[in-house]
Amino acid sequence: MLIERIYDEDLAQASYLIGCQANGTAVVVDGRRDIAVYQELAEKNGMKIIAVTETHIHADYLSGTRELAAATGAKIYVSGEGGPDWQYGFDGERLYDGDKITIGNISIQAVHTPGHTPEHLSFLVTDGAFSDQPGYLLSGDFVFSGDLGRPDLLDEAAGGIDTRFEGAKQLFASLRDKFLTLPDYVQVHPAHGAGSACGKALGAIPSSTVGYERLYSWWGPYLAANDEQGFIDELLDGQPDAHAYFGRMKRENREGPVVMGERAPLEELDTADVAKDLAEDKVTFIDTRPNSEVHEGTVARSLNVPAGKSVASYGAWVVNPETDKNPLVLLAADQEEAKDMWDHLVRVGIDNVAGYVTSIEGLPMSTPKLVQPEELQGSDVALVVDVRNRSEHTAGNIPGSYQLSGGRIMWHLDKLPTDGTIVTYCQSGVRNSVAASALRRAGYDVVELDGSYAAWDAFQQTRQNAVSAK
Repeated sequence: MLIERIYDEDLAQASYLIGCQANGTAVVVDGRRDIAVYQELAEKNGMKIIAVTETHIHADYLSGTRELAAATGAKIYVSGEGGPDWQYGFDGERLYDGDKITIGNISIQAVHTPGHTPEHLSFLVTDGAFSDQPGYLLSGDFVFSGDLGRPDLLDEAAGGIDTRFEGAKQLFASLRDKFLTLPDYVQVHPAHGAGSACGKALGAIPSSTVGYERLYSWWGPYLAANDEQGFIDELLDGQPDAHAYFGRMKRENREGPVVMGERAPLEELDTADVAKDLAEDKVTFIDTRPNSEVHEGTVARSLNVPAGKSVASYGAWVVNPETDKNPLVLLAADQEEAKDMWDHLVRVGIDNVAGYVTSIEGLPMSTPKLVQPEELQGSDVALVVDVRNRSEHTAGNIPGSYQLSGGRIMWHLDKLPTDGTIVTYCQSGVRNSVAASALRRAGYDVVELDGSYAAWDAFQQTRQNAVSAK
């Protein structure tokens, strides 16, 4: 048996290819939309992907289940659990608790583990060539290394009302009745790692075991004592801000993401044509440089989505394809880099990319306004906005600032003043540059705190030390 973990650092998301080496067949679990990685992995191992499935209706990325099935002819399997309100809207064989997918010697058994979502499945994997007992659990967003899938996303992202409490009770029951009844040696392979907003304390370890989580996870003592209320209280306390685009992901994954098919290579665009389209507001420019370079001058009304591991996350903060209909123009060194960024964007449903340019020379320019930490006090501003997460704001903030995380700010413009200057900050300036660029494009008068909270805090420390030294 082959189990390969495919990890996306951008979204802290893990998908899996499980293959039977005896007959050359494979199944992909929780695949993403840029599917070449699975096709190449299957080909490398002499396997054919014959089945695709997913643990639940995802909120943090757009599922590649339909994309992969269309490309390979694989059969789709999705959860049929969760009741009438949580049924998939596209064709595929429904899996219920105890149902199995079989590929060669391998059995993949669905286990209904609600809590994170009502329809959530985990998959018990048995390698029949070695044992008739399961040795592996693909736990999806149920059990992570050191944490659990948060039960409040249906409230935070999908418009639910107090679903978190029922979800927390379901998680407790799923742990007690399903997870902890498994042998301690069963390996646990979750769908997310550290950095995901699907939990509050995810570990970076890629896998665990039932026994290790039983003994050392934060929730273990609550289950051992059968303390459901204590478990619920700790589980729901301190969950991070859920990005607003999660709601769109949830809807699209439930209905069935659009199948893109084979994508043509991105073209390098003529700068003069891009300048003309920008003047007519026919395209949206994505400046992919670091914020330090953007602050020296950027394309007017552009969005800052820095190249690197967070293109999907930051892109979804500032581009909403349901309302933003302009195709995107990317700043990229070459076609390969542009394709890589596009791959990240399609993982969150941002498909409409017109092409790329390799330079901003000849395009209309503007310079973002900055304010220094020592200039902030006493300046004439309508509002100071902290675009960090709630937990960061609670740990320390600029007095009088209003917290509205970067992943939610464009969905809550009603919280911002329409007149006057808004000063924004994050921890170091990266997230701030992303959010501020979107606010500027939306017409707000935005000034970024240079160096953000780290610089402001350092300035305060220096000033206090100077006072103490007198």
